[in-house]
Amino acid sequence: MSKIAIVSDTDASLPKEVADAHNIRLVPITIHFGDETLLTDEDITDKELFDRVDRDGILPTTSAPSPGQFSDAFKAAFDTGAESIICLNVSSEISATYAAAVNAADLYPDRDITVFDTQSLSMGQGYMVLTAAEMAADGASKEEIMAAITDVRDRAYLYAALSTLKYLAMSGRVGHLMAGVAGLLNVKPILTIQNGKLEMLERVRTQSKAWGRVIELVKQSTGGKPVERMSIIHVRALDDAKKFEQILLGLRERTGSPKTWQDLEFLYHEMKRL
Repeated sequence: MSKIAIVSDTDASLPKEVADAHNIRLVPITIHFGDETLLTDEDITDKELFDRVDRDGILPTTSAPSPGQFSDAFKAAFDTGAESIICLNVSSEISATYAAAVNAADLYPDRDITVFDTQSLSMGQGYMVLTAAEMAADGASKEEIMAAITDVRDRAYLYAALSTLKYLAMSGRVGHLMAGVAGLLNVKPILTIQNGKLEMLERVRTQSKAWGRVIELVKQSTGGKPVERMSIIHVRALDDAKKFEQILLGLRERTGSPKTWQDLEFLYHEMKRL
């Protein structure tokens, strides 16, 4: 077993089976429906969450894990033989999760715990976590792992083409009027991570144009360099995710440039947050 334990939070969008296979400890984000408190992936699945939102018409609030939850994860790692811990968290610009992990690390002043701000979310964060876990399993040093995940942070891109503004409207992040007009006009917002924040990048008409624009943005971001890993992330939209996969695979075949579109890794699972 590696002497370096990898800890993260469920905002990393890593399926449980993937986390378990790489010995990654995931601290759950807390979901609140009024006075009812649920833990992501423990008390409620993503499908159950959105089924409930659609049924009740109420979007829950979320909160960062407590320092105590991270402390428990750190203790469990040390108790099973870890000599040091690297904890990678969702961007501090959008969640208090990173601060909670830092506070928990302060409870172990004599132990080697490094808390890392991924400045990302979902699989942008997830790929940093996977890189750390893979390197730890291969016996890399903490310094080597930290250098590698910082490099991944600098090279990871995340683009989201939303098919609806319904859930953003429910959260209060866009007005209900704007959401209704966007639906009538078939406007599809494209979001990205900039400086650790989730930002509206642009708006396009129709889903097909949104997908095409995301592909253009990926091409621009890679600059012709090989794509190491890629994930398609969806919220209860597996059929659409598979359609988008076929578009990408068709593009790879038509361009005849496996150097740029090689080793694509598609993970079908639901996002942890909107």
